[in-house]
Amino acid sequence: MTKNPLKEKLKDKKIILGSGSPRRKMFLEELGLDFEVRPKSVEEVYPDALQGQEISEYLAKLKATPFLKDLEANQIVITSDTVVWHNGASLAKAADHDEAFRMLRTLSGDWHEVITSVCFTTKDAQESVSSITKVKMKDLSDEEIHYYIETCRPFDKAGAYGIQEWIGMIGISEIQGSYNNVVGLPTDLVYQTLNDLVS
Repeated sequence: MTKNPLKEKLKDKKIILGSGSPRRKMFLEELGLDFEVRPKSVEEVYPDALQGQEISEYLAKLKATPFLKDLEANQIVITSDTVVWHNGASLAKAADHDEAFRMLRTLSGDWHEVITSVCFTTKDAQESVSSITKVKMKDLSDEEIHYYIETCRPFDKAGAYGIQEWIGMIGISEIQGSYNNVVGLPTDLVYQTLNDLVS
């Protein structure tokens, strides 16, 4: 039986996913990799001057900080952050139903960018990669927005929506770029970067 080529390259490495996201965990599993889930909390605060990709890159690196002092030579820590960028503003996670409604009402009928940055940290180096996907949301009715929020409770997602959920099925009319990136992880970039790290 042919073996997973990346898994073979990484057999002497220990991958740590520094995220509690079930979607990112699922993607690494689907890539066929062995890894340990070990999220560490940080206060996700960034300088006001940062915009778009600068925000997600800064936060992805920030999330790696708690691991730095204890990293072993064979370990690779993967941390990530996703930003929904619309009209010059970052839409973070919604605190409640009202805030989620306001975000989705803003996104309705317009294009926005979903930017995910992934940081790979080893004992000796750190590298970040980013993916930008453009997403067009149709005009949503208030009833559709309320229904989605009440049934899916998307309070753990940037921009207050998950493209893999009901709203993605009925509300996303066009997408330019990686779909997986919008779900939470640009798997093509993760695969390529891990390959490069051990080549």
